[in-house]
Amino acid sequence: MYSLPDLEPLKDFNAIAVLTSGGDSPGMNPAVRGVVRAALNQNIRVYGVQKGYSGLVAGELRVMTSASVRNIVQRGGTILKSDRCPEFKDPAVRRQAIDVLQREGIDALVVIGGDGSLTGAHCLAEESDIAAIGLPGTIDNDIFGTEDTIGFDTAVNTALDAIDKIRDTASSHERHFLVEVMGRNSGFLATHVGIAAGAEMVVVPEYEVQIEQLGQQLSDSRRSGKGSSGIIVVAEGRDPGLTYRLAQQLTQHGEEPRVCILGHIQRGGRPSGHDRVLASSLGAMAISYLLAGYSDIMVGVANGAIVDVPLDSVIRYRKGLDPKLFELALLLHK
Repeated sequence: MYSLPDLEPLKDFNAIAVLTSGGDSPGMNPAVRGVVRAALNQNIRVYGVQKGYSGLVAGELRVMTSASVRNIVQRGGTILKSDRCPEFKDPAVRRQAIDVLQREGIDALVVIGGDGSLTGAHCLAEESDIAAIGLPGTIDNDIFGTEDTIGFDTAVNTALDAIDKIRDTASSHERHFLVEVMGRNSGFLATHVGIAAGAEMVVVPEYEVQIEQLGQQLSDSRRSGKGSSGIIVVAEGRDPGLTYRLAQQLTQHGEEPRVCILGHIQRGGRPSGHDRVLASSLGAMAISYLLAGYSDIMVGVANGAIVDVPLDSVIRYRKGLDPKLFELALLLHK
């Protein structure tokens, strides 16, 4: 369980809204439940925004009750639906969203999502008198200011479950399997999955990979008997097709590799117990921070405690992959 801050209530709110934005992640539903139940317990009216910022601009709001979030902690996805809304970068579009909130008498907005979604929350807080709180919801775990994000643990376990099955075939045929996980700009998911799966190698966007050299290395490892799992975990990276290019290089070195792209399976499924506790804690604490007078912050985790981080810092800085963790992933296969 996380250490929760002791916050003194200083403000009153008549109504708040909550939305989920961007790519969905397992645990968004427990986070929504945490927000709704904590607010209702303070006699605050709660609106659920449908389809993220797109729904906010369109005025797609519905009143949330305690029954609205009954039996959703175990469900993947988000009952509020989600959307990517590039139009929200336009100040005029954000003005429409602010008008919707003010028209409904909504004093605050809780946003659950990744860096783009949190950027939107920061802009609303700066451009209006509406309080905004962000919660980190992404399977990439690449949000600055928090050690953990909603959905990351579940995504790791989902990938591991698939790899454990793939390994049976890899072992039976003594063949390399390149398993592609999500992560265009971040290798957190790939590195954690690689360590937990006992992968022979991990490829991440933070470190440049020489495909031909890597192909030769894997081939030599197989021939010398050093290779054991036959599993190479590859983050999808910025350039599409990396995993297939790596497979082609292995083929040129006499291997018969297979490619398995896990894709959106990593976003779905029941959230793990860890993600349910994390999301519930962050959701409930978002209301505590609002009542204590906070705005324009993200509620995250540091050193086992719930903490607040200015949204300006969250969107300005990038959380980097720990090089020692990546070195560990490479060390353990040798």
